[in-house]
Amino acid sequence: MPTYPGISSEAFRHPLDSQAEQALRSLPGFDLIARKFVEFVYERPQLVYLMGNSIQVGPRQYSTIYQIFRECVRDLDISGEPGLFIAQNAQVNSYALGQEHPYIVVNTGLLDLLNEAELRTVLAHELGHIKCGHTILIQMAVWAMNAAEAIGELTFGLGNFVSQALIYAFFEWRRKAELSADRAALLVMDDLNPVMSSMMKLSGGSHKYAHECSLQEFIQQSEKYQALDDDGLNQVYKFLLYNGAQGMMLSHPFPVERLHYLRSWAVSEEYQQIKKGNYQRSADGSVNVTPETPDQEAEKLRKEIEKLQTEINKMRKSD
Repeated sequence: MPTYPGISSEAFRHPLDSQAEQALRSLPGFDLIARKFVEFVYERPQLVYLMGNSIQVGPRQYSTIYQIFRECVRDLDISGEPGLFIAQNAQVNSYALGQEHPYIVVNTGLLDLLNEAELRTVLAHELGHIKCGHTILIQMAVWAMNAAEAIGELTFGLGNFVSQALIYAFFEWRRKAELSADRAALLVMDDLNPVMSSMMKLSGGSHKYAHECSLQEFIQQSEKYQALDDDGLNQVYKFLLYNGAQGMMLSHPFPVERLHYLRSWAVSEEYQQIKKGNYQRSADGSVNVTPETPDQEAEKLRKEIEKLQTEINKMRKSD
């Protein structure tokens, strides 16, 4: 597998990802959400939950997966190994979160469906999110939308700021961020087929009937999906489907659309230059995600609990 010493995320970040993030950050209310998120939401409880309710991958725990994971970390030049957990969940899914302590969670449903090459693709994809710094924005988006929906005006002053436009912008950015992570997966794999086959299985793969699935047919389906845009009304339908027409907004692009974007990049001069070693490098040579020392963590957590308790006391007094 190829490695990319010192590679910057800007070398492979999709321009639509950058544009959507810039649009999100420019909207009224974003800065307030960012401040409130840092003040009231913490990574540590999530890590405690994972430590108590899932399996942490390591040299003697899912050792094959751990070896694949370490190779992906090396290939994308991520300094400081993120955590990796396997969660007992039949839903075919994986995700990356965390800023000071980034981590990846892979559900057993996904583990049982994919082969080893496809699993490597998924791990590289999630590491791409960490490399690009997506995880903090993803957490902010989930928290802001859940908080606004659940308790409205009691969300520490967020009720008047989480506008519909801001929610749309969060979702639009999340969808575009997937395109950058897909590129990271292709860089690690250096082979488009396992990346595409993992997308096909995520769309509707079956372990029992896997031998009856055709990647070429799925590619043709992707091309037919793109051809739907020839009818302007279909473009409207696509927009509505992404933005809540069926009762919920979608956080990921349709797999056939991701396939289209990635196939285009795979034949681009930009991708070929990266493979030759001609790519933008980070100032310090890598992304540093090394965790803080236990003493620093404990002191920070103590201060965070004190702040949260103060806010809770204020709310009780106002009842």
